[in-house]
Amino acid sequence: MTNKDLRDDRFYHAKQEAEFAEKADVGTAQTRDPAYRLAFQDTEFLLREELRPVRFQLELLKPEMLLDEAGIGSTLVMYGSARIPAPDQADALIDAATDEETLKVAKRLKEKARFYDEARNLARLASACGISSNGKRDFVVCSGGGPSIMEAANRGAADVGKESIGLNIVLPHEQAPNKFVTPSLSFQFHYFALRKMHFLLRARAVAVFPGGFGTLDEFLELVTLVQTGKMEKLPILLFGKTFWDRVVNFEALADEGTISRKDLDLFQFVETADEAWDIIQKFYELDCN
Repeated sequence: MTNKDLRDDRFYHAKQEAEFAEKADVGTAQTRDPAYRLAFQDTEFLLREELRPVRFQLELLKPEMLLDEAGIGSTLVMYGSARIPAPDQADALIDAATDEETLKVAKRLKEKARFYDEARNLARLASACGISSNGKRDFVVCSGGGPSIMEAANRGAADVGKESIGLNIVLPHEQAPNKFVTPSLSFQFHYFALRKMHFLLRARAVAVFPGGFGTLDEFLELVTLVQTGKMEKLPILLFGKTFWDRVVNFEALADEGTISRKDLDLFQFVETADEAWDIIQKFYELDCN
C-alpha cells in the first residue's frame, strides 16, 4: 500500500455525490418527487420548523469557517446607529424636514454626524496598524454591515486598503450591505442570536457609537457578559458622553443598587478616534504610532 492510498478518502465528497445524483435523474415520477432529493440539497426540507437546530448550527459554522480561512484572528467591533448621516448629508435631512418634530430630529442627527467621521477614523487607525499574531490578522474591523456608523467603519478600513467584515441581518424591509464591506467577508444572518455571537467571538475591543434599540441591545448584552464573567474584560468604548448620559442613567443604576458601583468601570467614555485607539493600544501594550 502506498502513502497515497493511506491519504485517500474512502468515500466520495458530498459535492461529488450531488453531481452523481444530478446525472442519475432520469425524470421518473420517483426521482421528481421531493422525497428523493438528497437531504442537504433539499431547501424545502431545510426550511422546516423541525430543522431549526440544524439551521442554527449552519449559521454558526459558515461565518466561523470562512473567517478562519480568511486568516481573521481578532476583530475591532463597531456598533452604532443606522440613521446618523455622514457630515456631507446632514443638511439634506434638515431640508427634507416637513414639520417642527422632524426638523428637531434632523437637527439632532446633524449634531451627531461627527461620529460618522470618528468611526471612519477609528477604523482607519486600527486597519492601518496591520497587527498580526500566530499568522492571523488582529483588530480587523467588524460592523453590522449596514449604513451610517456601520458604513463609516467599513469605509475607514477601505480607505487604507484593508479588509473589513459586515454581519448583516435579514429584515422585513429591503436592505443590503454597504458597499465598503469586503465581499468575501460579508455575511447574512437569519438569527439575531447567532449574529450577536459572531460579533463577540473574535472581539478584542468594542466601540459603541450613539444608536437605537439595536445598539443598546448589543452594548448591554456585551457588558452583561463581562460583568458576569462569561467573557474576559476588554476595552468597551462609548463615544459621546453627552448622548449616553442623556439616554441611559448609568449612575442611577448604581445608586439604586441594581448594579455594583464598580460595574461602571466596565466601559469608558470617549469623544475621538485617537482617544479610543490610544486606550486600546495601552490595554494590549501595543505601539502603532
